[in-house]
Amino acid sequence: MFELFTPGRTGRSFLTTTPNRWDWALLPLVLAVLAALAFGAMQMSRPFTVGQPTPISLDPMYLPYYLLRTILRMFTALGFALLFTFVFAALAAKYRTAEKVLIPLLDVLQSVPILGFQAIAIAPFIALFPGNLLGVECAAIFAIFTSQAWNMAFSLYQSIKTIPPELNEAACVFRLSAWQRFWRLELPFAMPGLLWNMMMSMSGGWFFLVAAEAISVANQDIKLPGIGAYIAVAIDEKSGASIAWAIGAMLSGIILYDQLFFRPLLAWADKFRFEESQGETAQQSWLLDWGRRSVWIRAVTDRFWTMLGRTLGWFSSRRDGAVEPGESKPRSVLWSRAWDAVILTAAVFAAWRFVVFVHSDVGWGEAAHVVGLGFITLARVLLLIALASALWVPIAVWIGLRPQYSQKVQAVAQFLAAFPVNLMFPLVVYVLVTYRLNPNIWLSPLMVFGTQWYILFNVVAGASTLPNELRLAADNLGLKGWLKWKRVYLPAVFPSFVTGAITASGGSWNASIVAEYVTWGKTSLVADGLGSYIKQMTDAGDFHRIALGIGVMCVFVMLLNRFFWRKLYLLAEDRGH
Repeated sequence: MFELFTPGRTGRSFLTTTPNRWDWALLPLVLAVLAALAFGAMQMSRPFTVGQPTPISLDPMYLPYYLLRTILRMFTALGFALLFTFVFAALAAKYRTAEKVLIPLLDVLQSVPILGFQAIAIAPFIALFPGNLLGVECAAIFAIFTSQAWNMAFSLYQSIKTIPPELNEAACVFRLSAWQRFWRLELPFAMPGLLWNMMMSMSGGWFFLVAAEAISVANQDIKLPGIGAYIAVAIDEKSGASIAWAIGAMLSGIILYDQLFFRPLLAWADKFRFEESQGETAQQSWLLDWGRRSVWIRAVTDRFWTMLGRTLGWFSSRRDGAVEPGESKPRSVLWSRAWDAVILTAAVFAAWRFVVFVHSDVGWGEAAHVVGLGFITLARVLLLIALASALWVPIAVWIGLRPQYSQKVQAVAQFLAAFPVNLMFPLVVYVLVTYRLNPNIWLSPLMVFGTQWYILFNVVAGASTLPNELRLAADNLGLKGWLKWKRVYLPAVFPSFVTGAITASGGSWNASIVAEYVTWGKTSLVADGLGSYIKQMTDAGDFHRIALGIGVMCVFVMLLNRFFWRKLYLLAEDRGH
């Protein structure tokens, strides 16, 4: 079994230890981080009135402050996304009845545009905190959460479903309860892939940051201090210099939290690799090394892990070997059939309501037109995912098998994944207008620009967990070239690829709203597709057609996931067992 809660052996208290040089080196860094967090949190709860202007200055001297506010929102959303991931993946992977509802629900959630979530959430949050900026902040955090949570949930769910059978048998031998299995087997086994998806989630938050921080409510524009709002103002004013400053601030922030947060976590999680020898695959982190040498940090972390370790005694399994009565199986079958009937009834009711809505509010001609636009976007999504997979899977495997390179490209990959497509609008508009290119073709790559990195990050995570013994065995057998890829590398990363491809596909549908309708100043370029339809209806304020477009998009994503990606998921589970 993996051991997630591993306190050291010092047993010393923070108050009775003498600091060493590493403590004094880390003390300014810890105090600076705490002071920045406190200041940012204080600014999030200032007085606010709807209709009050929220000016954003393009002066570069405000960028550090905007960067602090943005990073604080993103990490708050990441924390809630992590809690959601734990609950969702555990329920969906362990309970078949829950899986039948949660997986299709997640398909719907990842296909709903961030603008749709924001329109639903902004009014309740403002009403929850009247006269305070915290309501708008919560709405922005919720919008960022919706861009982070889905791929993390898919990653943990896929990892739990593909745990090797020998580890499951060991958990049964040790009589671990469901609670203990999660913390001692399932979460540690999934940790490397989950961390890479957390990095991708942070980058996804950057990708949709403009929509999250520049909010429209009650015919008023609310721009929260942050990099996203700064970019929105720079685009409105066509300020290329401000966009360049925003790119520099983004890069600085990504490098900062990569070194202070993700790099130490990846190095710490390296102990959860499923192999007996790590070879040369260990991740390195200067901050983690400093923390391990610090007396104070070791004392605090030992105390923390000891307290968490005590929670493993909660919800312990029965030790008397008793089993449930024999009648439980028929009851379980009866309950499963009843649950299926409830799900079917709900699906039929939802379909009926959708038909009534189309018939009474928008008309069948408009619905047929929107379905046709959906097929156009579907063709773009499938083609772009196929091209991205052909490009990034070999590169990701190469990177994942060479951690000395993966650590070097880690921050670069995060920056590329985080790069908001809005920042490319000036170049895209200039090139397409100058050379009179067809928007239906040349706007399409923008759909996959931010989502292709889901494939890269997931496959890198899968390749990095490939046991060193398996690689040595392949070398000893003389496997080379395509045969080695076919027999070793591709089967090993296939479950991770499916997870990345599903989230990349769902993200591409969402990104179509930005990619198929591009504006720079007063110039607009529009491609035919479902995303541009939703964007145009949103600008026009036609809520019936907005709902029609989002509903059709949800149907397309659900059908694609059910009849294509779900089949690949089942194949990945079979190969995992």
